[in-house]
Amino acid sequence: MSMIRDLRAAVRPSRVSLRKDNGPYDTTRDPAAISAVVDCAVYRDGHRVETDLPLTPHTAMRQVRRDGGFVWIGLHEPTEDEFAGIAREFGLHPLAVEDAVQAHQRPKLERYDDSLFTVFKTVHYVDHDQLTANSEVVETGEVMCFTGRDFFITVRHGGQGSLRALRRRLQEDPELLLKGPSAVLHAIADHVVDGYIAVADAVQDDIDEVETEVFSPGRKGSPRGTDAGRIYQLKREVLEFKRAVAPLLRPMQLLSERPMRLIDPEIQKYFRDVADHVARVQEQVIGFDELLNSILQANLAQASVAQNEDMRKITSWAAIIAVPTMVCGVYGMNFDHMPETHWKYGYPLVLSITVGICLGIHRTLKRNGWL
Repeated sequence: MSMIRDLRAAVRPSRVSLRKDNGPYDTTRDPAAISAVVDCAVYRDGHRVETDLPLTPHTAMRQVRRDGGFVWIGLHEPTEDEFAGIAREFGLHPLAVEDAVQAHQRPKLERYDDSLFTVFKTVHYVDHDQLTANSEVVETGEVMCFTGRDFFITVRHGGQGSLRALRRRLQEDPELLLKGPSAVLHAIADHVVDGYIAVADAVQDDIDEVETEVFSPGRKGSPRGTDAGRIYQLKREVLEFKRAVAPLLRPMQLLSERPMRLIDPEIQKYFRDVADHVARVQEQVIGFDELLNSILQANLAQASVAQNEDMRKITSWAAIIAVPTMVCGVYGMNFDHMPETHWKYGYPLVLSITVGICLGIHRTLKRNGWL
């Protein structure tokens, strides 16, 4: 039971921020790999079996059938031809194989006769100095897992979600690997969901920044709003995040609640912890979506108010300018007999009256808040 108590520490390293260069994702495939197979290893008695020559899926499975243990094969974006031999070797269901090759699947759990097929969407936070209307905030990939009695196969799509570091951590805990492929499935699920939590924290910072800008005082203390395109872009990225998180809750609940012969009973209870974290992140993402809706509406309302204020000021100055315009228009007519035209003080009198009326209008409009 001591191994189970240390399960979380083994598969869940300290969470770190994704805003800098210390993110948990490796965006590159091993340059030495000449095929879709990134790693292939046999695990027996909790340890990786070392061999002089690199293993192939076929030779690895022969060792497992002869000496016991299980094989863990990692692939990155295999083609149909590359995956066909592995599918035949391990008896994978054609529908699951098709999904694994074509990718772009929603998170799900499917049970077949001798295997489980699980789809996870990995989410990576994209660093940016400043959020713009074209900024990419989250980037998604996929990890598909085939879990059998004596094999575990991962198929990754996209540049994010490398499992190399996770494999190393599991290899440092032989007692955990003794539990077989179901322990690896839990470790991957926990790793993916930990990524969700870190991304949710980073997205929260972006939303807080936009919210502050929307409600920050503009000229003369009145809110002026911000670029609606930035808010809409952030809302689109949150929607992509939601599509990765929301469908995963049900599969994790099934893995934690329903007895499955391919899942070790001692490992199964820890899927409940993963399901709880997925539910928490799902609530956060739904909250993000609702908050962004409110921020977008508030921003549009503030933009409308600002336009109304500008129009009131333009109208006020137009009303003030209309007085001298009217007077000048009257006295600009070519009539000989006009009041005060030939009077010595006619000009200063008309000018004084015009200025007085303009000042009166200005004072009235300013008192009423139009200027």
